[in-house]
Amino acid sequence: MKSLKKKRRIQVLVAAAVALVVAVAMIGYAFRDGINYFRAPSQLASEPVKPGEVFRLGGLVADGSIKRDSDGTIHFEVTDGGATVPARFNGVLPDLFKEGQGMVGTGEMEDGVFVASEILAKHDENYMPKEVVDALKEQGVYEPPKS
Repeated sequence: MKSLKKKRRIQVLVAAAVALVVAVAMIGYAFRDGINYFRAPSQLASEPVKPGEVFRLGGLVADGSIKRDSDGTIHFEVTDGGATVPARFNGVLPDLFKEGQGMVGTGEMEDGVFVASEILAKHDENYMPKEVVDALKEQGVYEPPKS
């Protein structure tokens, strides 16, 4: 009788372990498209991304770099003081998007150009995303906001 209880207990534990592994695998599969790593322009220069990889690029919009095509495509450059990445976006930009200001874009690289599917800009005079501040500090070009 004891061996039957042991077998049943082992079967339940194995079934629970298999269910746990399947659940973790399904969660990982669901998250694979939802995780976008942040990169600064200098990180892209030293460690290129894989083709088709979606990531977040952050930095400052380079002065004098915003150009608009007749079809509505906006071309600009993102810099962190150490490197500059050309970027392109087709859509409605946030009102606060302008040269010399912080931005974070989500997209992928195509032929050396960051093609953004979404652009986020600072929301007030002093705000800059933490990742952008860290990247600028790393390059030695960060200037704290004047209050």
